[in-house]
Amino acid sequence: MLYMNLALLAAFAYFYSVTSGRLERTPVNGAIVFVGFGLIAGPLGLGLLDLEVDAEGLRSIAELTLAMVLFTDAANADLRVLGQRIGIPQRLLLIGLPLTILLGLGLGILILDGLTLLEIAILATMLAPTDAALGKAVVTNESVPSGIRESLNVESGLNDGICVPILFLFLALAVDSEMQGGPAVLALKLVAEEIGIGLAVGLGVSGLGSWLLRISERRGWVTETWRQLPVVTLAVGCFALAQALGGSGFIAAFAGGLLFGWLARIHKPAYLLAAEGTGDTLALLTWVIFGAVVVGHGIEALTWEVVLYALLSLTVIRMLPVFLVLAGTDLRPDEKLFMGWFGPRGLASIVFGVIVINQHLPGGDTVTITVVFTVVLSVIAHGLSANPLVGVLAARLKRARVGN
Repeated sequence: MLYMNLALLAAFAYFYSVTSGRLERTPVNGAIVFVGFGLIAGPLGLGLLDLEVDAEGLRSIAELTLAMVLFTDAANADLRVLGQRIGIPQRLLLIGLPLTILLGLGLGILILDGLTLLEIAILATMLAPTDAALGKAVVTNESVPSGIRESLNVESGLNDGICVPILFLFLALAVDSEMQGGPAVLALKLVAEEIGIGLAVGLGVSGLGSWLLRISERRGWVTETWRQLPVVTLAVGCFALAQALGGSGFIAAFAGGLLFGWLARIHKPAYLLAAEGTGDTLALLTWVIFGAVVVGHGIEALTWEVVLYALLSLTVIRMLPVFLVLAGTDLRPDEKLFMGWFGPRGLASIVFGVIVINQHLPGGDTVTITVVFTVVLSVIAHGLSANPLVGVLAARLKRARVGN
């Protein structure tokens, strides 16, 4: 069965790779195709693909995928544009993210009767971060204004790392309500460790790696075949070392990518290409496993409360805070709505889901099912709407410029 699985995955990856350019011009993005293939070929479909991947295995693959995407997206960021528009991601992260969690908590209290207050808070936090991989179709499309692209890129790169200490705080309170030192002390400790260690490791590893790479390039030590590995290893190294030291690997990967993109400006395209391909390959594998192993079983346990909360999570809970925090900026109402809508949920929420499963909370099954359905809904809704809505926004902005 192992070799049959490998043959099917290889065949699928081959046919997708040779048609990827054509598919990218349609409303159907890669994640939809990957999840769909996993669901159809998996045990609840045709039964051709039998992947024995446990929760920890899925978490590991999803984390590596997210780390690779965060590093390469950050390295590709236009720091000049970001510097001019830094106020927008600051608002989204420092005000919009807490508002999103609070609104998710409030609506969850009204809808999800079977969960405790802390379980709803955990769910709201799990669904607050946006996904860099699913948002790639928007942040790399030059039809979208550069300020919006860079702001969404930074938001998705940092909000998952910011949510990690918040999630761990709520989990600690849910498991042990009488923790030593109280929640305030734990919150400060988690924030300091996750964000502080993550930033220090990401900047340190990437800075050292970029310096050594520049020396090797200058002396002609890097061969073409090995040119594909430095960025891949830097991304994994930033993530893994930060996690090992108790920090946020996601923040480390994003911070490291930003520094690498600035220090390696001349040679950046050649080095990033292979890392982006590695990220795409890992994303394919992650979403196929998600479709084959997770989605089918989650669908069986759906309730109307789960469906309603998922719909609200992708719309009101995300879009209202974004619209409010962007008040007073020079963005048009349609640009604010565009940024609010393109907050897809994906890899970070999957990773958080595995963490919560291992805690065996009383309402853990409901929390997990809600996350799974929200991610599936996001894959479909954001995947199908990306290219059409980008076109609509570009046309409206063009008409506005002509009118002025």
